[in-house]
Amino acid sequence: MNKNNWACFLLILAGIVIGGFIGSILPVEWLNYGQSFGLTSPVILDLGILCITFGLSIKITVASIIGIVLAIIIYRLI
Repeated sequence: MNKNNWACFLLILAGIVIGGFIGSILPVEWLNYGQSFGLTSPVILDLGILCITFGLSIKITVASIIGIVLAIIIYRLI
């Protein structure tokens, strides 16, 4: 059986989002422990008539890692 890679990607993305959401709601302090990385200030490209702003910041917490693990387990069960 050939599994769809897009389904795996979407499940992992959903696990990150749901895990981060649950970690922010629950009053358990260790779930929100994590590291944030990315661009601290956005990069601005000003072309005169067009101004484009680039920025990316990622915060990985314990809750989002648990969400990723659960998403992979669900993907294997499907």
